Order: sequence, then structure tokens, then C-alpha cells
Amino acid sequence: MQLNKFTDYALRVLMYVAPERDVPYTIAEIATQLKVSENHLIKVVHFLAKQHWLITTRGKGGGIRLDPNVLQLPLGVMVQTLQGDAPIVDCYQPNACVLLPNCGLKGMLQRALFEFYQSLNQYTFAQALSPTLDGKNPLAIEILNV
Repeated sequence: MQLNKFTDYALRVLMYVAPERDVPYTIAEIATQLKVSENHLIKVVHFLAKQHWLITTRGKGGGIRLDPNVLQLPLGVMVQTLQGDAPIVDCYQPNACVLLPNCGLKGMLQRALFEFYQSLNQYTFAQALSPTLDGKNPLAIEILNV
């Protein structure tokens, strides 16, 4: 499973603005720090605000803040929302696949995608902000075992 760029940028934005501070974050600041185009981030921030994951304020002193309720959201729900409803494989585009009558691959891939989201749902967004989970470092997974 590969996350699309929109999901990648959205998760980065959410993680970047998670620390509370006196001054709201700005798209320009986030774009500079994350080395991402402001135009991309405008779309991402707009979507995140529509989900009520970000609180945005216009005008002088305005900016972006994380809605504190996001911290308790299941990570799988968040990623699934960001990824959208696009099928993992489209057996009919550009033309109907000739293997379709005898193929179970699409069902297997859909099941794997479901299990991917379920696996992520074991964690909240707050847990994604920490390098340790239950006293274990998830980053310490041996690359050779992946």
C-alpha cells in the first residue's frame, strides 16, 4: 500500500501543527518547513478544515491550529478518509481485463486494504506523534524483516 501525496502531505501538516503554541501556524511557514508547495498545502488545509481536523482563522493573527479532538481519532479512519474511495485496482479501465472471469486478485487486494486500515486503527493520531508506543519504539522495526 502506497499513500498518495495528498495523504502524505495531510498527515505531515497535522503532525507539524500538533504542538500547541501561542501563535497560529501559517501555510507559508508549513510549506517552508515541510518543503512543499503552498498551492498543494492550500488544498490540503482546506480539506482538513472541512473534516474539522484543523481550525482555521482568517485575517490578522489568523492561521491554523489542530482541533484537539483529532488526537483521539483512529489513524486508520484518518488515512482512509484522506486516501478517498478510489479502488485499489480497476479491472475495467482502460478496458475490461480479459482475466476478470477467473481472477480473485481484486478481492484479495480489497481484503488486504481493509486489514491495513484495521491495523492502523489500533493507534490514535496522538500515538503517531510519539516515537514510542507502549514502551516500544515502532521505528526500531528491523528493515530486513519488512
